[in-house]
Amino acid sequence: MRFQFDHLLTVTFTLFAVIDALGSIPLFISIKEKSKGQFSARKITIISGIIMIGFLFVGQQFLNLMGLDIKSFALAGSIVLFLLGLEMILGHEIFKGDGNQELGIIVPVAFPLIAGSATLTTIISLKAIYSQLEIIGGILLNLFFVYLVITSLRWFEKMLGPGGILAVRKIFGVILLAIAVKIFSSNMGSFGA
Repeated sequence: MRFQFDHLLTVTFTLFAVIDALGSIPLFISIKEKSKGQFSARKITIISGIIMIGFLFVGQQFLNLMGLDIKSFALAGSIVLFLLGLEMILGHEIFKGDGNQELGIIVPVAFPLIAGSATLTTIISLKAIYSQLEIIGGILLNLFFVYLVITSLRWFEKMLGPGGILAVRKIFGVILLAIAVKIFSSNMGSFGA
């Protein structure tokens, strides 16, 4: 399969819509406040990139080896998103990072916010249509955008102010709960009967 620029754009915009870095700004701000200075845009971007590119090459085989399917993977991701939404709404800390604030950037920021089950499922789906080079290009462009968003969090915080951040956090917490419920219900049907 030959590299085509229009394919790169399609892959990039598909992943852009699924990753939704702009929509995750309230979540990033919320997690950054708890991280005590360990919220590194560079580390988050690199870890997310490793997860996405690794999943591109060995994701399906890894899930098969573990006896899992995409729907089980999506269900697990939806539970993490649900807990994160509850944390945002209730203001109670659920993700503690086991005493290591640096590990807190892996879950829930790198996974499932950036390289979540929807993103990884999309990457596997894109493999059926586009070349690996086009998908890698789309992933890298999206990682660059994620990096820009995360490095701009202080600007977003100033623009919204403390009251605005709190209001947006609660609203996005409810939206995140709704997304988690939708992912859960759409994948739970395969476990019936």
